[in-house]
Amino acid sequence: MVRNKQSARPLSAGKRLIGITETAPKRRRYRPGTKALKEIRQYQKSTDLLLRRLPFARLIREIAISMLGQHYVVRWQSQALLCLQEAAEAFLVGLFEHTNLCALHCGRVTIMPRDMQLARRLRGFV
Repeated sequence: MVRNKQSARPLSAGKRLIGITETAPKRRRYRPGTKALKEIRQYQKSTDLLLRRLPFARLIREIAISMLGQHYVVRWQSQALLCLQEAAEAFLVGLFEHTNLCALHCGRVTIMPRDMQLARRLRGFV
């Protein structure tokens, strides 16, 4: 009995049959920037907060402990944390708007750290 070096294998393991195509649905490919503009419109329509509440509350508590020290126990009302988060997000959104204007003034669409530094300097925050 003669043995061949090749063993039998299923058709799917090697080459595909010619003429048979798999019918997988094609994913939607957007042109560059289209999805970003769609996200911008979505966030401009909504009024909900952009940062998650619990991580922001942990950050605020950590900052309070580092400023006051371990000996003081500070309890926060949920409305106080919500107010701080609203103010922080409003500040950040405004800062990013000014940063974007600085980048556009330079003829760029991409913001850079120097744009944010210039925006903060023009606002009076050094």
